[in-house]
Amino acid sequence: RRIFSIVSSLCTCDPVFFAGAFLAAFFAARGRDLPWRAVDAGPWAVLVSEVMLQQTPVARVLPVYAEWLRRWPRPEDLAAVAPGEAVRAWGRLGYPRRALRLHEAARTITERFGGRVPDGVEDLQSLPGVGTYTARAVAAFAFGIRVPVVDTNVRRVLSRAVRGIDEHGPATAADRAELAALLPADPAAAAAFGAAVMELGALVCTAANPDCGSCPLRTTCAWRAAGYPAGPPRRRPAQRYDGTDRQVRGYLLAELRAARGPLDAAAVAAAVTARGVPAAQYDRCVTSLLADGLVVAPGGGVLALP
Repeated sequence: RRIFSIVSSLCTCDPVFFAGAFLAAFFAARGRDLPWRAVDAGPWAVLVSEVMLQQTPVARVLPVYAEWLRRWPRPEDLAAVAPGEAVRAWGRLGYPRRALRLHEAARTITERFGGRVPDGVEDLQSLPGVGTYTARAVAAFAFGIRVPVVDTNVRRVLSRAVRGIDEHGPATAADRAELAALLPADPAAAAAFGAAVMELGALVCTAANPDCGSCPLRTTCAWRAAGYPAGPPRRRPAQRYDGTDRQVRGYLLAELRAARGPLDAAAVAAAVTARGVPAAQYDRCVTSLLADGLVVAPGGGVLALP
């Protein structure tokens, strides 16, 4: 496993707030053996995993990721098929525009970068659907570039262990600067360090009910030293799904994914509204899917994947 194979180098670094040796031991013992961390997982596999993992749990990603890489092991393999095939293979991962962006990224990699995933953060960010976090994650975990990678898990660890505040929220430039100051000088060790902090936030320093007793940073954690003070209240937006446009869009896409070609638009409408979906909502969702490019209307009263 690529990252695990260099994790021992963490023991030689001297981060200001993190007990490097304990963090290394934690990662080696408890870090998940995920396929995109394998030594032979190339940059394309890492990019695919990072796009799939956006707002989606690891357990749901694993089977789709495996099938995706089996079908399209290289960017040019995905670029050669219609974008609708990517939408079909995406299945029920949610936020299916990610499938279209990943297909567009594969085409860009093929046409602009000769089929090789670029290693620079700026070039990575030029790919469709690749933002600040994803570009930095691929640069660090696929290419071993010394760059801070901060997701919500890392930000939570930084907030608690370094600042002594139980604060939650999206990553900021300040968080990246803070992590950058803690990274070991060696690029490979820095990548392993970043992955270890991320895993710590995902498995131990969780948002709810953190397992502080088993945390490798418990002797240096500023939050623990301060007596675990409560932080600012967390915003917990309602996660209602039933009856939303997102659910109806999913119904419609499921009908088209199950077909091997265009479907009669009236038949699709009948199938979806039979679930109790109001006709006006169905029409609104069709319009939005067409605008997003996830569905096309080639004429003749049919709907299809692109």
